[in-house]
Amino acid sequence: MAGLEQGNQTLITEFVFRGFGDVYDLQTLLFLLFLMIYILTLVGNAVILALVVTEHCLRTPMYFFLGNLSFLEICYTSTILPRMLASLLNKENGISLNGCFFQFYAFGSFACSECYLLSAMSYDRFLAICKPLHYGGLMNSKVCIQLAAWPWVIGFVANAFTSFLASQLTFCGSNKIDHFFCDYTPLLVLSCSETHTTETAMSIVATVCTVPPFLLTVTSYICIIATILKIPSTTGRKKAFSTCSSHLIVVIMFYGALMTVYLLPKNDVLKDLNKLFSLFYTVLTPLLNPLIYSLRNKDFRVALSKSVNKHMPLLRVQIIRTLF
Repeated sequence: MAGLEQGNQTLITEFVFRGFGDVYDLQTLLFLLFLMIYILTLVGNAVILALVVTEHCLRTPMYFFLGNLSFLEICYTSTILPRMLASLLNKENGISLNGCFFQFYAFGSFACSECYLLSAMSYDRFLAICKPLHYGGLMNSKVCIQLAAWPWVIGFVANAFTSFLASQLTFCGSNKIDHFFCDYTPLLVLSCSETHTTETAMSIVATVCTVPPFLLTVTSYICIIATILKIPSTTGRKKAFSTCSSHLIVVIMFYGALMTVYLLPKNDVLKDLNKLFSLFYTVLTPLLNPLIYSLRNKDFRVALSKSVNKHMPLLRVQIIRTLF
C-alpha cells in the first residue's frame, strides 16, 4: 500500500481499483472487448460529428444538438475506458489521489452535462412538434448556442464544488476502490474523516444535475405524445414520432441505467449488479447512441451515403498514389 505515516495511521497516496474482481484468466478477453468498444465509440461519434459539421442537409437545430452530444460522448467515455484498458493490459490498477479526483470531476461534469443536453434536445423536439409554426423563430442560432453551452457550464461548475470537498477528505486504512472508476460512493466509504458535509453536498449536486433535466425531459415528451395523438392521420403520427423516437430511446437507456445504479441499495449482495449497470451507462450507452441515431434516422443515413460516395473516389486515388 502506498501511503504516508502520520501518527498511528497510514494516509493513502494511491488507490487501487478492484474492478471486476479476480478474473485474471479473462483480462485479455476483457481488454480486447473494451478496446473494440472504445474504438467503435470514438469512430461512431466522430462520424456523426463530422457529418453534422460538413453536410448542409444536417445543419438544423436537431443535428446541431446531436453533434454536441457526440462530442460529449467522446469526452465522457474517454474519462473511463483508457484507464480501464491500461489496468487490464498492465494489471496495474493503481491511480494517484490527484488522478482519482480528476477522473471523479471529469466524469461527474460530463454526466451532468449530458443530462442537461438531453433535456435541451427534448425541448427542441417539443418546439418542432408542438409549435411548428413558431419553431424557426424560437429555435434560432443564438438560442441553439445557449442551450448547447449551458449544460457544459452547469456540469463543470456544479462538480467543481463537490470535487473540491472530496479532495479535502483524508483517506487511511484500505486503499482498494471496489469499482472500475472513481465514483463518489466508493470514495466516501474509504474516507476516515467526517463525510457528512461532503456527502450532503454531493447528494445536492447529484439531485440538481439529474432531477430538473429529467423532469424537463418527461414534461416535453408528455406534451409531444399528447400532440402526436391529436394528429388525425396515421402517416402523420408516424412521421412526427419518428423525429423524436431515437432521442427518446437514448433518454430511456441513459436515465434507466443511471437511476438504477444510484437507487440500488449499497450492500455486498448487489455490488456486482451495481457495477454492471454502471458499465452500461458509462461504456455501452456512448457506443449505442451513434448506432441508434444512424439506424433510425433517414436523413442521417442519406447524408452518410452521400458523404461516402463523395469521398470514396478521393480515398481510392490517395491509396493508389501511396502504393504506386
